[in-house]
Amino acid sequence: MAEEQTELEERIIIKDQHTKEIDLVNRDPKHINEDVVKVDFEDVIAEPVGTYSFDGVWKTSYTTFTVSKYWCYRLLSAILGIPLAVIWGFLFALISFCHIWAVVPCIKSYLIEIQCVSRIYSLCIHTFCDPFFEALSKICSNIRVALRKEI
Repeated sequence: MAEEQTELEERIIIKDQHTKEIDLVNRDPKHINEDVVKVDFEDVIAEPVGTYSFDGVWKTSYTTFTVSKYWCYRLLSAILGIPLAVIWGFLFALISFCHIWAVVPCIKSYLIEIQCVSRIYSLCIHTFCDPFFEALSKICSNIRVALRKEI
C-alpha cells in the first residue's frame, strides 16, 4: 500500500513538472524582454515644440498606432506562436541532446586523455629544464651590480 502511494506521488510530481501552472498576468517573470520590445507611441513618434499637428490627428494617430500594434501582435502570435514554439522547442531539445550526448562526453574524454600527456610533460620538464635553470641560477647568483653617481 505504501509503495503504491509513493509510486503515485512520483507520477504526480513528474506530471506536474511538464504541466505546471503558468502565470497569465506576469508573462515575463525573468524580464528577458525588458529593454527590447517596450515600444510605445512616444518612443517612435514625437512632435517638437512649434511643429504640432491638429489635436484630433495626434489623438487618432496615437489610438491607431496603439490598437494596430496590439492587434497585429495578437494576430501574429495566434498564427505563428504555436509553430514557432514547436520549432524553438525542437531547437532547444537538439541543443540539449548535443550537449548531453556529444559535448560533455568529448570534454570528459579529452580531460582523461590529456591527464596522461600532462604527466609525461611534467616529467620531461622536471628532468631536463629543472637542472638547466638551477645551473643557470647558480651562474647568475654571483653577479653583483653596483651603482655609482659620477659628477
